[in-house]
Amino acid sequence: MMLLGIVIGGVYWFRVSKTDGRLPLIYFGGLVGAFTGAKFAYLLAEGWLHVDHPLRWQLWLSGKSIMGALPGGWAGVEIVKRAMEYRAVTGDRFALLLPIPLILGRIGCLSAGCCPGIVCPFGKWPAVPVEIGFQAAALVALLVMRARHWQVGQHFHLYLIGYGFFRFGHEFLRNTPKPFAGLSGYQILALATAAAAMIAHRRRAVSGTGTPEK
Repeated sequence: MMLLGIVIGGVYWFRVSKTDGRLPLIYFGGLVGAFTGAKFAYLLAEGWLHVDHPLRWQLWLSGKSIMGALPGGWAGVEIVKRAMEYRAVTGDRFALLLPIPLILGRIGCLSAGCCPGIVCPFGKWPAVPVEIGFQAAALVALLVMRARHWQVGQHFHLYLIGYGFFRFGHEFLRNTPKPFAGLSGYQILALATAAAAMIAHRRRAVSGTGTPEK
């Protein structure tokens, strides 16, 4: 399901990128960074815990995390932009591309029965539906900001800040390993991502660096 969302996002990106041939390469850099980050995040957060598991190779190959895909994609885009000396802001476009693939990916989680919540007095916490709800709300917020020209050039940073803090809090209700003083590796990644996005948001607000989207 997430692949379908990526295809939809790719079609949108290529349609709005006709004015500059570098933009498709920037999108590709973001994809490579996202897939790489998703894998490394899983391995660092919980993959190492399965070293003695009989199905460890299957787990390692299939495991991935949104919490690594987001900063990984961000890094991939910035690396390609710097290499190509592309100075225009692309984050507002990328922010719009995020919620739909992630919603579709979580729908896939529902059908596969993965990413469950912890056991609560009323049953299992609906971790996946709550995540879908966050992404839907984020999409609405991004569309409103874009339509009203609010926080131009900062939409991606704001999305990462919002999702980082949401994921940190929500992780307490998700059934994931928490080997780091009661915290999961995903919570550490979430805080680090939110902090990096806050710094980037502040720097852009102060310096006004970056030219508007084309």
